[in-house]
Amino acid sequence: MALTRLDPDTALIIVDLQEGIVGLPVIHPIGAIIGHARALADAFRARGLAVVLVNVAGAAPGRTEQKPRQMNALPAGWTDLIAALNRQPDDIVVTKRSWGAFANTDLEARLKARGVTQVVIAGVATGTGVEATARQAYELGFNVTLAIDAMTDMRSEAHEYSINSVFPRLGETGTSQEIIDLLPARGV
Repeated sequence: MALTRLDPDTALIIVDLQEGIVGLPVIHPIGAIIGHARALADAFRARGLAVVLVNVAGAAPGRTEQKPRQMNALPAGWTDLIAALNRQPDDIVVTKRSWGAFANTDLEARLKARGVTQVVIAGVATGTGVEATARQAYELGFNVTLAIDAMTDMRSEAHEYSINSVFPRLGETGTSQEIIDLLPARGV
């Protein structure tokens, strides 16, 4: 589905661009992903729109066949948001302990209190944190847009499946520049 428009009250959600994750091997150059995410954040802030920075500091407690990554004793600084995101005092910061940013957090309430009706999502990893956040946002009634050049994954098959098969069913996709070009012209 082509990117058509953005609601006047749209928020940006950047998932897991944090010190402990950006050094992992991903399929796209992480510098480009960070650059696109930063451009989006700067554009949202310049228009007085909400920016949500999400980090992960745990894992869901359920039993799985594949052993989850150990999240109990994280190295110092592992959950720190990367400096390149230029965190601002008005940014919403959410620490999650599962794949999606809405599960067991107050993100939905915080966005709805601001009148947000649409979210743009970017970050790492496409097939887990980004997709889970997009699914949750869609299920909660937000319009969803996914910045496909501002996300990556450790596995190409997961990235491609999410972009080609899942995201068109959850919302619209576009590049960072296409999204910036559609941002409402609101002043701060």
